[in-house]
Amino acid sequence: MLNIFESVIPATGITPVVFIILVLVSLLLGGILSLIHTYQNDYTKSFVMTLAILPAVVCVVILMVNGNIGAGVAVAGTFSLIRFRSAPGTAREIGAIFAAMGMGLIMGMGYIGYAALFTCLIGLAILFYSGFAGAKKNLLRKNLKITIPENLNYSDVFDEILRNYTSSYRLKQVRTSDMGSLFKLSYELVLKDPSAEKRFIDELRTRNGNLEISLSEYQPQNTDQL
Repeated sequence: MLNIFESVIPATGITPVVFIILVLVSLLLGGILSLIHTYQNDYTKSFVMTLAILPAVVCVVILMVNGNIGAGVAVAGTFSLIRFRSAPGTAREIGAIFAAMGMGLIMGMGYIGYAALFTCLIGLAILFYSGFAGAKKNLLRKNLKITIPENLNYSDVFDEILRNYTSSYRLKQVRTSDMGSLFKLSYELVLKDPSAEKRFIDELRTRNGNLEISLSEYQPQNTDQL
């Protein structure tokens, strides 16, 4: 009887049947991990496909190295080059890649049961933190950009409106535009009621002379990338 919590790789070496089983299970677990990654998250088709295939690739590499120190060093050097051929990702994407590689390493050692258990635990952790109350609060966080004429005092002109529609706000940046004839203000804020966005913007328009206003999803600078 096959014990999935023990290595399925025979002492005599890898067999074609074991190789196929490990690769297929890696693809299955990688698919599950990629589906979990899409939960309440922005993603691209190429990244999801890569995340599903990566565990199988790592599994095969570990199977082929199989104690060969020279080959292991060469593989480590090859993987390090990937960092310089890829665009920087978000912290969640990098975490998903590490999880996929970790699962592939376990599969490469032949421990199907531990790989499945690891995938389940990581998946549950991702689902828990994605649906955490703090994550829901982040949906109310916004970036606000307002253009005002130079004769308008920006220090407190919008304070009354911001207090009515937000639970907190902070002026992050002020810069001039059009040879100093305009000011562009950048705020970080947390809305009280997302359904009141239009009323919020309409009241801001009455203060800034109907100049440009932009309200977008919160995008912190240089804090979501490693």
